[in-house]
Amino acid sequence: MPPLTYASYLDLEKLLTLQKPRSTPAEHDEMLFIIIHQTYELWFKELLHEFEKIKRDFSAGDLFGAIHTFKRVRTIMKVLVAQIDILETMTPSSFSSFRDRLETASGFQSIQFREIEFVLGYKRESTLRYVRPDFPGYERLQQLLGERTVVDHFYDFLATRGGRIPADLKNRDLTQTNEPNEQVQKEILRLYKSAPECSILFELMTDFDEGLQEWRYRHIKLVERTIGAKKGTGGSPGVPFLKESLFKPIFHDLWAIRHEM
Repeated sequence: MPPLTYASYLDLEKLLTLQKPRSTPAEHDEMLFIIIHQTYELWFKELLHEFEKIKRDFSAGDLFGAIHTFKRVRTIMKVLVAQIDILETMTPSSFSSFRDRLETASGFQSIQFREIEFVLGYKRESTLRYVRPDFPGYERLQQLLGERTVVDHFYDFLATRGGRIPADLKNRDLTQTNEPNEQVQKEILRLYKSAPECSILFELMTDFDEGLQEWRYRHIKLVERTIGAKKGTGGSPGVPFLKESLFKPIFHDLWAIRHEM
């Protein structure tokens, strides 16, 4: 067996053959478009990996483990936002030059991003209308619809710190979006004032949430400046659907108490 090398460990020979422009002759910017979106999918995979750890940290009451991982996912969000700067170097006309080659392919079909929304607690029934059962990962998305979210595990964390979590939250319908709760807000506010170490975690969670909202906004503006009011690729609804999630936080309760701190 040959010795392990940088290239073989990362499977670079295979990785670097996965960029396959469809335009003929090849449009220059199509390579950028492919690489950016493949990179997004890799970061989405990493975020999902980290969220599973955060769930475990929360339910185990591991404050410092959660702090460490939220620092990481917050930083990843900054990278995702920065990548839009690169994509915006592509003009609307250069995108139009190969857009027709995408046929029915659309960013709306990113199963991993929908998984991220579901894992974080933002579960929209309308999302499933744009995901066909034959898409790879569809079954995983359906499974996540009925699983506890990062927010549900956050309730566990609050309980390990003496928080009284309402029974209706513990027994809630897991297929629904996590909603703000006044009792949870009281418990968070109590910890802000009595346990400074917890405030570090709460601020990191807020930072991440703000980063996710920033990414949504930048993504919407990118789509608007690229295709305007057109339908999305493959007939997807484009900007109107994206705007449904704009400025909707994941950690509602952390935002709801800002005026009381």
